[in-house]
Amino acid sequence: MTTLSERISQSAFDGSRLRVVLLLDLYDGAQNQFLEVYEHLREQVSSVPGHISDELCQSIENPSQWLITSEWESAPRFLAWVNSEEHVASVQPLHGCVRDTRSLRFSVLRETGKGPGHGSPSLTGPPSAGSVAASATASPGAADRAPGSLQVAPRRGDGVVRHALTFTVKPGSEPVVAELLAGYTSPQAQVDENTRLRRTSLFMHGNRVVRAVEVEGDLLAALRHVAQQPEVQALEEAINPYLEQDRDLSDPGSARVFFTRAALPAVHHVAAGGRESADVTRHALFYPAKDGCGMALARLLAGQDEAAVDDPTSPIEGSTVFQRDDIVVRLLDLRGPLDARPALALGVEGGHKAAVLARLLDSAKDGVPTTDQEISRFLARSEMRLITDRRTPAQA
Repeated sequence: MTTLSERISQSAFDGSRLRVVLLLDLYDGAQNQFLEVYEHLREQVSSVPGHISDELCQSIENPSQWLITSEWESAPRFLAWVNSEEHVASVQPLHGCVRDTRSLRFSVLRETGKGPGHGSPSLTGPPSAGSVAASATASPGAADRAPGSLQVAPRRGDGVVRHALTFTVKPGSEPVVAELLAGYTSPQAQVDENTRLRRTSLFMHGNRVVRAVEVEGDLLAALRHVAQQPEVQALEEAINPYLEQDRDLSDPGSARVFFTRAALPAVHHVAAGGRESADVTRHALFYPAKDGCGMALARLLAGQDEAAVDDPTSPIEGSTVFQRDDIVVRLLDLRGPLDARPALALGVEGGHKAAVLARLLDSAKDGVPTTDQEISRFLARSEMRLITDRRTPAQA
């Protein structure tokens, strides 16, 4: 059986505290403007549920470089805020003074003790697709640390960053959009000496498009590299007339808002270690959650897949759960047909998971699927249409 040390794993659901590191590069002479905006935003972020504390730092070597470290009770608390429309609106004033930004998120694994008086104020960062974030004062009780809130053990990675974008197109335009997405020329895989595009998978469900990417190295550098390629720019321009949400990619502000709202972060990934199979295929399932239930739904699916990859009889080789608000997408790397074990493929094998899923889904109007036939119908409705799945030659 695959051991915990062998599996590849990342998760926002381990219950540990989260440290967010935001690196900022300000425009020349924008420091005072930035601090004015920062002071205005502090009170907003300090009231966000789950925020603990943060620190604002300025480089002693280059005064245009700033660092904000922020601590949160858990990753889900942070993600709920950073992916919200409230966040999109609150960071708008920063765009005029920030040239570049990079946001990093870490589970807290070890720490030394802190003496009294070490709590400090907060600004946090946005999704890696390029938005900027904002911040807050220290919350009361920031020095109090709940026992057991550290990451229990280190996880094994594979050097790959996973991210997705999602948007909707005008009803009736799906065939045209699918043809455009399937026919574009892939950009050069090598971004720089440290960054490489590994895989891009495109799916549609009704009029919703999901583009999942895998990157070795720096995700933000890869996204910028892709956005600058003529063939990608031509594709995006060709799709523009069919989008439900207008965008102007020639306007940095419009592009930033669009891609911030389109970001679909990976909240959980797990893959079997030490097992390779030539007949693995990629599938995607779409789960529209009820209002406010997206995170709970993502957690339910992640829990089943954690156990599935440790079972050598399971056809699931890997699973990635993407979630933003009430949109949940589950990417499966599977041996054999999707419907061979429909309950496992849907994410409800064992216990009362089907009933729980039905309570969380916005589209569950047909009751609780109990028989294999009913689960298979649920599975067929959830399956997304594969448009293209492209891997670099090293991965093919």
